Amino acid sequence: MKNNYLILILLLLTSCGKQSKEVKALNSPSSDVINEWINAARDSAHLPTSTRKAYLKRASEKAISISDDTISLDHLSRISLAYKKLQDSLGFRKMNQKVLQLAKKEKLHKAQGESHWDMASFFKSYGVMDSAFYHYQKAYKNFLLLPKDSISQSLRGRILYGMGDIQEYFKDYLGAEISATEALRIFENLEDNMRIYNCYNLLGVITNSMNNHEKSLEYYQRAGLYIKKHNSSNKNGLEWQNKNNIAYVFLENKEYQKSEKAYSELLEESSLKVENPVLFARSMTSMAYSIFKGKNDVETANKLINQAISLNNSIGFSEDQARAKHYYAEFLAFQGDSIKAKENAKESLKLSRETSNTDQHLEVLRLLTILDGNQAVAYSNEYYELSEKIKEEERAKRDKFARIRLETDEVIQENELLSRQKQIWIAIALGVVLAGIALFTIISQRISNNRLKFQQKQQESNQEIYNLMLSQQGKFEEGKQLEKKRISEELHDGILGEMLGIRLILSGLNDKEDEASIAHRAELIEKLRELEEEIRTLSHELSDASYQKFYNFIVSLEELIYGINRSSGIDCSFTYDNSVEWDDLEGDIKINAYRIVQESLQNCVKHAQCKQVTVDFRPEGNQLQLTISDDGVGFDIGKGKRGIGLRNVTSRVKKINGTLAINSKKGEGTTIMVRLPYSYIKVDNQKDVMERRHILNV
Repeated sequence: MKNNYLILILLLLTSCGKQSKEVKALNSPSSDVINEWINAARDSAHLPTSTRKAYLKRASEKAISISDDTISLDHLSRISLAYKKLQDSLGFRKMNQKVLQLAKKEKLHKAQGESHWDMASFFKSYGVMDSAFYHYQKAYKNFLLLPKDSISQSLRGRILYGMGDIQEYFKDYLGAEISATEALRIFENLEDNMRIYNCYNLLGVITNSMNNHEKSLEYYQRAGLYIKKHNSSNKNGLEWQNKNNIAYVFLENKEYQKSEKAYSELLEESSLKVENPVLFARSMTSMAYSIFKGKNDVETANKLINQAISLNNSIGFSEDQARAKHYYAEFLAFQGDSIKAKENAKESLKLSRETSNTDQHLEVLRLLTILDGNQAVAYSNEYYELSEKIKEEERAKRDKFARIRLETDEVIQENELLSRQKQIWIAIALGVVLAGIALFTIISQRISNNRLKFQQKQQESNQEIYNLMLSQQGKFEEGKQLEKKRISEELHDGILGEMLGIRLILSGLNDKEDEASIAHRAELIEKLRELEEEIRTLSHELSDASYQKFYNFIVSLEELIYGINRSSGIDCSFTYDNSVEWDDLEGDIKINAYRIVQESLQNCVKHAQCKQVTVDFRPEGNQLQLTISDDGVGFDIGKGKRGIGLRNVTSRVKKINGTLAINSKKGEGTTIMVRLPYSYIKVDNQKDVMERRHILNV
């Protein structure tokens, strides 16, 4: 192994003369040599990636051999970060795991915390925020175990700030505010102006998201004061961002004149467009909207928004392009250009989906329900489903962070117990309150889950009862068919047999030579033959009718429809195509189709005030179409909320992968059209069909 490494180093010396200084002491176990290898791997961009990884591998082997665990951990931690810089995620995670294992073994809390911190930064860079929060929390627990000094306090504050940033991302605003406020307290004690600015800026974002615009403005203004106290190379960039934040608060609070003035001052910065074109484009979009809403100056607003859209295209800023297209659609709609307004709104919807911008996604869906009346129902349904999905995800994340905060508070209580005896009761009270909140949340969630399970079981029971009803009806009709078949067999085998015997006896009497008798008997024989043919014909017709008649599913629909007819006084009619094998449909199709008809008829009785209802069920191309029409009062599809009946119909259609169309206008009645895909219809078992026909036609 040693010889192999020597060969590798000789090759590197031959190909890269510039690195002779970096590799001159490869066989030395000293920390200086390990640092040279790490620096060479991290900073030598002109070397191949494989060569730089070889340096890190050699450095890690030497670092592990060092007897001093603190020095070894320091080297291994720097090696893991070097792997991260090389974008070698596997190497980084393996080395990070080694650091964690060794730090846990030696109970080195600072090393453990820094290792978790590195892992949190890694996950955050890839957008895996829940895993990043988990490692931040682990890091924070380890830093809490360190002796209190300026270094450990700074570490805790920086971790709290990172946790608050992620909590704000998941809209856990209460948790984010707690974390950011605690970090701010630490940095104020340390007089760390730059991080004080970061905390105030984060608190401004959090409170603005909570619609507390007055408090948000106060935080942003305080953040601006700390920019002036800190000498930063990016001071201009921080001031621009702070001005944009203040202007955005005015825009959110609908103070359009103030927001226009603030954005105007920001856009007058001479170097903003060159140094930060993203912020320039975003500010131009916001200023255009401020002018439109504040002054109704559509001409100026259109000019600015088109410039912003062009700039977004040139720099590939698709995230804010969705907002710009949305605003432009509003401007066009205000001018009466509905076609272009819809086009831009749909482009905004597409960009919102591509960038996973859920807030903008909801806003543009709300706009499209107004602009596109033909698709208003579809956009409204998408808005409702997305809104519910977001609420569920936010609720789950808040519960998760609440549990993690509870664990963190318990650790804080243990640590404070050692250093601050006076705060014991406060910490216990806080823990009890949080435990009560968590318990209440868990109990509420369990009650909700049990309620949902009960509803699901009740629905399953209803479907099972319906299946049993169909099965019972099927057995009843099967008995009728068997009885008809028995009668057919009796006619064929009994009566026809006897009549044949009579005809044969009469034929034997033809031996008499009496002409009158012979003629009379011949006449009787002919009549018997005609009667025989008639009975045979009736037998076969009875047998065929037994096979051709449709029962079970269609019979159940007829009973339902005519039952409504009798009870409500509404003239109900039902038509269907008798060429379809209705009883061979999938069970789910029959159950849900039955319930859709039932729910629609109940809506007619309760709300439609109609006199006539028609139900039609027939094939349409490669699908089956169920149409329910009434001549009632109708309703405006684009306005108002749907009742639970229509939501149930929508849910059942979606469950069987069908499509639903509702046509209705006030005073013109309502038509519901449901299409079922052909793939949900069973292919007939030809063998069973032939056997059934054979039995019925004997």
